[in-house]
Amino acid sequence: MAMYRIVFVCHGNICRSPAAEFIAKEEIRKRGLEGKVEVSSRAVSHEEIGNDIYPPMKSALRHAEIPFDVHRAAFLTTQEAFEANVVYYMDEGNLIRLRRFFGDHPKRFRPIMEYNPEFLEIEDPWYSGRFDLVVAQLKKCIGSIFDNLPI
Repeated sequence: MAMYRIVFVCHGNICRSPAAEFIAKEEIRKRGLEGKVEVSSRAVSHEEIGNDIYPPMKSALRHAEIPFDVHRAAFLTTQEAFEANVVYYMDEGNLIRLRRFFGDHPKRFRPIMEYNPEFLEIEDPWYSGRFDLVVAQLKKCIGSIFDNLPI
């Protein structure tokens, strides 16, 4: 069986998408999906390339008991975009950038909240400061994604 690949994207890859990546890695571990599902995270902008997870997001992940490793923000490549089964984005701005760089691929580029319609988007906590809220929303969305994996 081929590996199912998920990429989470956000603007800079220092808050929402790396949090989603590490939450998803915890889901993989809890559900025994090692070797079946692979997750990563990337940016759709170049401002933060090479930077680690923003410290307040690290604090929110610790508070939620989500383990994480050293992270370096990276831009989504064409190869990564098209080798993934799905690229989950956080907000409309992310989708606009995905379409600009890679074209319109609605079956591949999907909102992280697709199974949780109560969320219109996952806000950027860089601006709102609501890191714990974002982690809670991401946990809910990612749990729903894993409940609906086609594997």
